[in-house]
Amino acid sequence: MINENPAETFQTPKIFPLPENVLRDVIKKFPTPFHIYDEKNIRENFRRLREAFKWAPSFREHFAVKATPNPYIVEIMARDGAGTDCSSIAELFISEAAGVTGEGIILTSNDTPADEFRKALDLGAIINLDDITHIDYLERNARLPEIISFRYNPADIMNDGNDIIGRPAEAKYGLTREQIFEAYKICLDRGIKRFGLHTMIASNERKASTFIYTARIMFELAVKIKNQLGINFEFVNLGGGLGIPYSPDELPVNLKMVGEGVEKLFREILVPNDLGNVRLAMESGRAMTGPAGWLVSTVLHKKNTYKNYVGLDACMSDLMRPALYNAYHHITVLGKENFPCDRIYDVTGSLCENNDKFAIDRRLPHIDIGDVIVIHDTGAHGHAMGFNYNGKLRSAELLIRENGNVEMIRRAETLDDYFATLNFPNARIAIRN
Repeated sequence: MINENPAETFQTPKIFPLPENVLRDVIKKFPTPFHIYDEKNIRENFRRLREAFKWAPSFREHFAVKATPNPYIVEIMARDGAGTDCSSIAELFISEAAGVTGEGIILTSNDTPADEFRKALDLGAIINLDDITHIDYLERNARLPEIISFRYNPADIMNDGNDIIGRPAEAKYGLTREQIFEAYKICLDRGIKRFGLHTMIASNERKASTFIYTARIMFELAVKIKNQLGINFEFVNLGGGLGIPYSPDELPVNLKMVGEGVEKLFREILVPNDLGNVRLAMESGRAMTGPAGWLVSTVLHKKNTYKNYVGLDACMSDLMRPALYNAYHHITVLGKENFPCDRIYDVTGSLCENNDKFAIDRRLPHIDIGDVIVIHDTGAHGHAMGFNYNGKLRSAELLIRENGNVEMIRRAETLDDYFATLNFPNARIAIRN
């Protein structure tokens, strides 16, 4: 058995990086709600990942842009050597704007339209296909690339899953074992000479053993494909899925244990089969930016009926993870962090949906109208999953630079933005009157 939580690990404190007076000054300049990210925290998270894989002949983190699709964030990662993992044309443009091009980008296909393939090829990106039929589609609508990868779904040997990505056997992603051999043979026959191998099995997983087992599956598969087809893979991408401790009583992934476990398998499986120069890659998003982001909101209303409700100026369109996944996000009240949590509240937004709740039956200190609420660990899949249902406008994004300065990296949406795509002139006239 692997000791997932050795004695030297510790519970995870939930601390906001700015002092109370500084945050209140920020709010005067940038009204709530907003998401705010900490550059220093992001870079430290990336440093820990690199440190765990410093033994590898080469290692590349392809930051999952979908987690926090803002070029300012991508640029922070890129300055320290990260590439990007993209799943849409917008994410390809974000990568390009942040200075990431060529094989620093991997386009992980997912029911991908032709224009996205063409943009990725124009950038020189690695194409990572999700289905064997995409080979013909890509060749017919764009062209076959110089380097290609396929996403493997190991449902036959790994049937566990979680609430986010589901059981691999039921997931829409990836090729079967039989298909992946056939796919590489087709590409060989069509003249492609450079190859990678990819999987993505878990999401928000904090057990080191899951990632070590994933490496075993992928390394053994790479050897079998090499022996059968003569392919010398340039890289094996173990995917993302590194989880974070959303609750203070959860522990982070033991990256040191992950790195050591993967290294052991690398030397046992790949090195003896002349694959010792294979580049290892990952596509972490949540683990890089999740703990480095917070949703800051203000209490607008309190309601006491069958339950005690606290209503914020943020809503589910600013953070939908609690409603979508029943996910826990820690909440603190600015200036009351050390007060006793002797009240029970549902913390809600103004969306016309009963699941528009950030917390249900949460123990918190006494809350007053006007209090500032900080919702933790929203740096990934927070602002990114926003939407405009009920005509709600998406909030701003701010960034705490390493020198302590706070700058706006995305302004809040306006009604002009909301109506900009409508060909209904009276609506635009009305909002200006």
